[in-house]
Amino acid sequence: MEKEPKAFRKLIVWQRAHELTLMIYKASEKFPRNEMFGLTSQMRRSAVSVEANIAEGYALGTGPNYLRHLNISVGSLAETESHIEITHDLEYLSDETYEKLTDKAREVGYLLSRLKTSIENNTRKKP
Repeated sequence: MEKEPKAFRKLIVWQRAHELTLMIYKASEKFPRNEMFGLTSQMRRSAVSVEANIAEGYALGTGPNYLRHLNISVGSLAETESHIEITHDLEYLSDETYEKLTDKAREVGYLLSRLKTSIENNTRKKP
């Protein structure tokens, strides 16, 4: 059974990762111009990678491939969280924006963890 194209949009984890990406883009618009090719770019790329790998893994549809892409998403999320910390420490982010981004990143991390566990359990059950 082939999965419907773009059905990844129905995944709550993808939706929350997409929300995080949009939040990152909006927050990083206010970063100093000299960061355009530094932190701004890196932060945006890592956030996009989280949702892109969720979508790609879903499209591939097999347990091991899906898990590999979800693990990449986990790594990209950690990178994004590190960028959030750095930009907050440099005072590019207000405390309020920092809290919102951190909360959203934690939510995505939790959902990714749950999805990975579910796929791992389903993969083990198959003969």
